[in-house]
Amino acid sequence: MSRPIFEVIATSPADAAAAAAGGADRLELVTDMHADGLTLPVEDFCRIREAVAVPLRVMLRLRDGFAPGDLDGLRDRAARLRSEGAEEFVLGFLTPAGEVDLPAVRAVLDAVPGCRWTFHRALDHAADREAARAAVAALPGLDTLLTAGSPDGVAAGLDVLAAEAGTAGRQQLLVGGGLRTGHVPALRAAGLDAFHVGGAVRTAGWDSPVDTGLVRAWRDLVDAPVPAPV
Repeated sequence: MSRPIFEVIATSPADAAAAAAGGADRLELVTDMHADGLTLPVEDFCRIREAVAVPLRVMLRLRDGFAPGDLDGLRDRAARLRSEGAEEFVLGFLTPAGEVDLPAVRAVLDAVPGCRWTFHRALDHAADREAARAAVAALPGLDTLLTAGSPDGVAAGLDVLAAEAGTAGRQQLLVGGGLRTGHVPALRAAGLDAFHVGGAVRTAGWDSPVDTGLVRAWRDLVDAPVPAPV
């Protein structure tokens, strides 16, 4: 059995290098976490790409929330990132009614054909969670669903996450959104094997850098053997 996936949010080359040194398998690249993570400038992506060798997933969102906003501008940024070597992305849009905005999602995917991507926590804010999962399930390149199980974070979504373990089909459930160390043992025991953190590996919130020691501690935690059921 392969070890769990551990993904860390990075906003700079220094973050990326610290996360990679601590054992992160993959990085989600964003800027402006005070707006819940937006698309970073192409130049920043290039600097991070040069700093590390781990896989990079680039957030595609130009405004806070789950509406696509300037779709043409987002498609242009996505295409420029792709031309500079970005191969993996993170995105997800909802309509005002809380349904997956499939035309917007497909329009952005058309700008990065053939790439793997994560449907992010728009899933947790959808009006109908099961309908949202069904709507995106067959979209090309989708291999990951980032979810806390609840719009209020992992602590509120533990039961949903445990119930959904092993139900994602060809997509992997990546647990993130207020994930804490105390949540991990039960989630691992439930069969979940992919975890995503950002603020939890920083000593003083989003204005402080990623701490390699904290990343390593998380790496060891998610890799710890799962006790056999009694």
